[in-house]
Amino acid sequence: MLLKKLNPAVSKYWLIVLAGLMWSLVGIMLCRLAYIWLAAVNWSFGLSLGLLGIISALAAYRYGFSKIARKNIVRLCLLPDKCCIFAFQAWKSYLIVIFMIMLGIALRSLPIPKHFLAVIYATIGGALFLSSFHFYLRIYRVKILKQSCLPYKDNKR
Repeated sequence: MLLKKLNPAVSKYWLIVLAGLMWSLVGIMLCRLAYIWLAAVNWSFGLSLGLLGIISALAAYRYGFSKIARKNIVRLCLLPDKCCIFAFQAWKSYLIVIFMIMLGIALRSLPIPKHFLAVIYATIGGALFLSSFHFYLRIYRVKILKQSCLPYKDNKR
């Protein structure tokens, strides 16, 4: 009974919003760091590295992150109407997040020039930010257009 009272339960639609916000904010944070690092170098070199980051972000979005976002949306839609607020992310994903944070700390402490790290940060940040719009689109379709929560009829896309 005590665990039930301590469980911060919210609607699964709020979980989808929270997941989208988290993906957006982390993506913006990573892109901001990349911008700061690229602004410190020669503008033509920074521009070329920035374009490489943008192109890489589009590829990462298309071939990886958008699929992960859609799978996460399906998982969230299959949850009960009220569930723990921390369910916006699968439990194994928390381990991946911890690993990624540790990897970022390790990369920044290595003697790699920050403007080269900026390409990696722009790639991941841009892909996260673009993928976050899948969550917002799902909420729009469910709440405004009154469609089913499940994004796809066959759930394979």
